[in-house]
Amino acid sequence: MYTQHLILAALAVAASSPFSIAASTHQVPFLASPSASSSIPAGVGHFSEWSAATKAYFLEDIAKGNAANWTLVMGNEGGDLDSMASAFTWAYHLGHVDPSKPAIGLLQTPEDALDLRPENKLALENVKMSPGHQDLLTFDELPIPAAELAPLLRGIVLVDHPQPVADWENATILSIFDHHVDRDYAPHASPRIFLPTASCSTLVGRQMLNEVENLPEGEYHLPHELLELLLSAIAIDSKGLQSKVATPTDKFVASRLFRRSAWRDESMYDKMEDIADVLKDAKKDLDHLNVRDLLRRDWKGGIVETPEDKPDIHLGFASIPYSLSYQIGITPNQTTQNWFAIERNWTSEIHADATVALNSFKRYVGKDGEEVEEMWLGDEDEDEDEDEDELDEADVISPLKRKGRKIKERQIILVTRPDHRLSESLADSLFAHISEAIESSDVLNAKPWHGKATLGPRQMVWTHTVANGGRKLIRPIVDDAVEKWGL
Repeated sequence: MYTQHLILAALAVAASSPFSIAASTHQVPFLASPSASSSIPAGVGHFSEWSAATKAYFLEDIAKGNAANWTLVMGNEGGDLDSMASAFTWAYHLGHVDPSKPAIGLLQTPEDALDLRPENKLALENVKMSPGHQDLLTFDELPIPAAELAPLLRGIVLVDHPQPVADWENATILSIFDHHVDRDYAPHASPRIFLPTASCSTLVGRQMLNEVENLPEGEYHLPHELLELLLSAIAIDSKGLQSKVATPTDKFVASRLFRRSAWRDESMYDKMEDIADVLKDAKKDLDHLNVRDLLRRDWKGGIVETPEDKPDIHLGFASIPYSLSYQIGITPNQTTQNWFAIERNWTSEIHADATVALNSFKRYVGKDGEEVEEMWLGDEDEDEDEDEDELDEADVISPLKRKGRKIKERQIILVTRPDHRLSESLADSLFAHISEAIESSDVLNAKPWHGKATLGPRQMVWTHTVANGGRKLIRPIVDDAVEKWGL
């Protein structure tokens, strides 16, 4: 009955949409490239049918003033595969357990940024979602600004994120699922699950299966496409269940999901490793992205509260798997200040006051001493297994030892600007305060970038070789500096 209601709403609101809502039992293998799936019809399968219909129903109901009926399930603003799979899965589950309380997954990224993560695009195509993301609800499609919509909703569920960004702070927090550090937010949320697993999809999948298995048999259908989307997220986050980052919980939950999926007759570990390899290859297909795309691809930010005599700061972090030298080389003028002009244009659009871009890459030093750079997806992947040709911060990197090896390097780019909340003097003060926090960190031992002379006011670049020194390490240092600014 619930799905029929959604389909009727979809027909009424989106009759011109090209997706099909006909149910299908057609199954496809996990494909190795997006182009290979071009023959798959739009919106094939029960999960795509539900997602498209729910989106139409939501937009119709909000227009009627019925926001109080709805639960929004959302991940972090970086919009990785884990956040996306977790949000869609829990929204599907909630809407079927209690159809009187409809739920929808929300991607906290604009529609035009979705394909900046090619692994997401590939995973969606492989579970037969509509091309062009017609059946997904993105942040820029909300019919009411998020800050206005938040208090009108029944509530929100956070997945892969411990607390809401500023736009959603006035919403009722119903539940939280996260595999990171518990920040003690919304203590009365239920379920409220924090567990250090490789993937948040593991936690959502476990809770869903626990509840489904306590329902009367046949109470609702779990589409295999949804299960395979969850498994894909677990696979890429756990490196195919082969890595040390895969916890026993990841493996056990994956086995439960796998038994219900269309892959159940295959070897789970072989299949998960294959999926991880395919998605990892797709994730590295970034050579076509420009600097603006690279800044937006993995962006996380929000408002940081400061001491009472200072304005609160919109602080953002970008994670980029290329060096600054490479990025400068793909700017129109191939200059340092051309890169910062592009950065300023993008961050001004979103009214950011301070930006931290975290670059990670590997420098290969040949036997002849010639250096070659390559990308390194070293933030969320920072626990990747080492190979014998790589060095990290634990190694003594002498000129002799560098030859014939790959050295992991990182860069921190800091910019503050007086465009929005800050005066020139406050922007200078904030810049100096964050800079001092970075330079005084014994963990980082950050050094000025070799091109420091090309930098302008309130611009700084440091280098360091802490292999696990991505956003998870840098963000708390910068957040703490902003929170104590001027104290």
